[in-house]
Amino acid sequence: MTKQSAIDDPNYGATVVVTHRLRSDKHAEYEEWLKDIAPVCKTAAGFLDLHIIRPVAGLTDTYTVVIRFDSRAHLKQWIESEDRARLIEKPQPLFVTGDDFFIRSGLDFWFAPTEAKATIPVRWKQFLLTWSVIYPLVLGVPLLIVPMLQALGVPPIPPLSTLVVTGVIVFLMVYIIMPRYTRLVQRWLFS
Repeated sequence: MTKQSAIDDPNYGATVVVTHRLRSDKHAEYEEWLKDIAPVCKTAAGFLDLHIIRPVAGLTDTYTVVIRFDSRAHLKQWIESEDRARLIEKPQPLFVTGDDFFIRSGLDFWFAPTEAKATIPVRWKQFLLTWSVIYPLVLGVPLLIVPMLQALGVPPIPPLSTLVVTGVIVFLMVYIIMPRYTRLVQRWLFS
């Protein structure tokens, strides 16, 4: 097992990116195992969300599981828990390599980390993909949010409206758009 960390602050939110490279005939068994581990993970203290990035047929046999926790301490508690240790033993025969994970903070969970043993997109594709989302959001979100703030009687203070607009953009990027967008364009992203 590989454990690495990007930040030492124990109270800072954290994401673990787990990669499992499977034997080519073991995908169905792995999908069944995911049904067992996901509900247990979701009950862990500090759990925020979980995303599964499935392999692209013909390109890779690697699953990437992204799990976010509210603090690094809760993430560490999950990684070291008896529940996880017990559950991770079952799929070991399905893996080409072991259970590889990397702990990250920030926005890197949108893409596979360079330290993980998984295919990662080249930086210019990450740049284009992120830019292609940010640009229309920066144009469109203010057109919706600023009039709503005015309708609610919020005074037209630029730093305040910028605070709300950027909060909405980051929320949309993290929770709505990027998880779906990266799945949609994963064939191009990883080619």
